[in-house]
Amino acid sequence: MTETRASSCTRRARNEAHLSERRANLAAELDASQFAQPELHRALEALDRAGIVPLREHRTPERILAWIDAEFGGTASIDAASGGIWIAEDRSGPLAFAAYDSREPDYHWLRGWSEKPGVGVFGPFGVSDRARGTGLGKNLLRAALFSLRELGYRQALIPAVASELVPYFERAAGARVVEWIDLDRGARRWRATVLASGSGSNFQAVLDAARAGDLPLEIAALVANRPEAFALERAAAGNVPGTTVTWNRQDESRAAYDRRVLEAVARTEPDVVLLLGWMHVLPASFVARFPDALNLHPAFLPLDPALDVVTMPDGSALPAYRGAHAFDDALAAGKSWAGATVHRVGAAVDRGEVYARAPLRIAAGEPRSSLDVRLQSLERYVVATAIRHWAYCRP
Repeated sequence: MTETRASSCTRRARNEAHLSERRANLAAELDASQFAQPELHRALEALDRAGIVPLREHRTPERILAWIDAEFGGTASIDAASGGIWIAEDRSGPLAFAAYDSREPDYHWLRGWSEKPGVGVFGPFGVSDRARGTGLGKNLLRAALFSLRELGYRQALIPAVASELVPYFERAAGARVVEWIDLDRGARRWRATVLASGSGSNFQAVLDAARAGDLPLEIAALVANRPEAFALERAAAGNVPGTTVTWNRQDESRAAYDRRVLEAVARTEPDVVLLLGWMHVLPASFVARFPDALNLHPAFLPLDPALDVVTMPDGSALPAYRGAHAFDDALAAGKSWAGATVHRVGAAVDRGEVYARAPLRIAAGEPRSSLDVRLQSLERYVVATAIRHWAYCRP
């Protein structure tokens, strides 16, 4: 499960596993001979002879981060952005990656290890389908562990490994299980209030997943700013309290309306606020009152909120489409990529910390109806991933 910093070779489907699945934290001793420089050189020479170029980067290139999002999903790109990385490529492009010494995010299963001297974190780690069975993963794994050893660590933590993958790390790295972890911490749930302005399809998906036990949420309320929003009907059908807070611009100031929105949300006492198709920019006072507010945005945004350009998996650069019409803007500009991102709500529009993102390739001549269906499916996946990410980083 790449959104859990899993250092495993995984695909997007595994990110949708039920929350109650147990994971293991493993430890590998870095003084082993297999992590020494002579062994590393032999492994790299073997890759070179096979036409594979291994590269070590102290900061993950933007195109690799986007490729990780496209190839593996989850939050692996976010995890890989803050440390070093080994990348393997051939003439067709990237094949595999192994990150190490990542500093973010603050997952709950890492907190007992972050203060331990001499322990470095391995992962995330992924091998593409076309490189499976080649031994490439083992070589990159050992290269990343060598890099941790080179940084002065004595032991590597390999976190949140699925039980079926534990034997792989035992064989490839001599790792051993040091503890079993419960991702959802005993089915702990957080109160969520959803803000929506339209049909509420993403609200419905979150409500269904929460009630099925696949998201660690209790949906406390829905707040809409349009009385005709179908999201209100969905809330009523699901026995979720719904509130409409409309704005008559002729009779009320924006500041007064914003206060009413804040008060309506405050009455629901949420742990997290989810903006799922909410079409009103919220003021700084709302951000200050509800720092745990996440917004779904229909574009692939850069992980660095200050950037105005985002690099896509094929290496092309696009504007970081922000604002209410991001998807339409990308289509109108004839771009071949779009996407979806969930980010923390901040004072600047669509510039908050990214919690999950995924790119969407736009096929030439594809009907808008088909694109809308694919984008909606991607949005549901990104929203669920971001909610889990947020929950895993909670105190």
